[in-house]
Amino acid sequence: MKVKTILVSQPEPKVENSPYFELQEKKKVKIDFIPFIHVEGVPAKEVRAQKIDLKSYSAIILTSRNAVDNFFRIAEEMRYKVPDTLKYFCQSEAVAYYLQKYVVYRKRKIYVGKRTFSEMAPILKKYKNEKFLLPSSDVLKPEVPNVLDELKLNWKRAICYRTVVSDLSHLKDVYYDILVFFSPSGIKSLFENFPDFEQKDTRIAVFGNSTVKAANEAGLKINIQAPTPETPSMTMALEKYIDEVNKK
Repeated sequence: MKVKTILVSQPEPKVENSPYFELQEKKKVKIDFIPFIHVEGVPAKEVRAQKIDLKSYSAIILTSRNAVDNFFRIAEEMRYKVPDTLKYFCQSEAVAYYLQKYVVYRKRKIYVGKRTFSEMAPILKKYKNEKFLLPSSDVLKPEVPNVLDELKLNWKRAICYRTVVSDLSHLKDVYYDILVFFSPSGIKSLFENFPDFEQKDTRIAVFGNSTVKAANEAGLKINIQAPTPETPSMTMALEKYIDEVNKK
């Protein structure tokens, strides 16, 4: 069956040159973006209840833009003036770049990993005497505490935001040829919103091993998978699949 419509379970890209827009134009398919999950900040009162005193920490580990936003939100709610001496350990360049929204980059001590959390280990290891705070979601990849514990760091997690299932009731009678998922939470949202969902002719595209696992456990048939050596991005995987089925 040919592909005409695709639903991506994420917010619409804010950049004009997004590969999704290029794919839409090039392959003459309709792509909609609807987040299946969203983030809600935890009130400062709840963070305090976790026995978190921000002034006790000399370093912050930031794994995502949401972690950045919610750390500074909590600091503001707690009337904590973030000191210039605070060290920032960012999982990737994208997170470090986003940090500029809140701090003057050149005046701060910022250390940047490559991409995965494990790749941060050599950097973190050099600063074993710091007291680290990890602002995180209520859902945390096991890799993160495992790395920190293996390094025997003095660290504490602060749950500053939650991943929440979005209301998708407006999609009840809407059909898409492909549904695209990037996290187990997205799969969970699908079935929480539509407990009777039947895949039928809908193709399922998934990104990442944990999403593959969640889709399999939910009984979904996976048609498109990324990243692979041949298709390292989801748009490349979608394009390859569209080329195969639409030429028939």
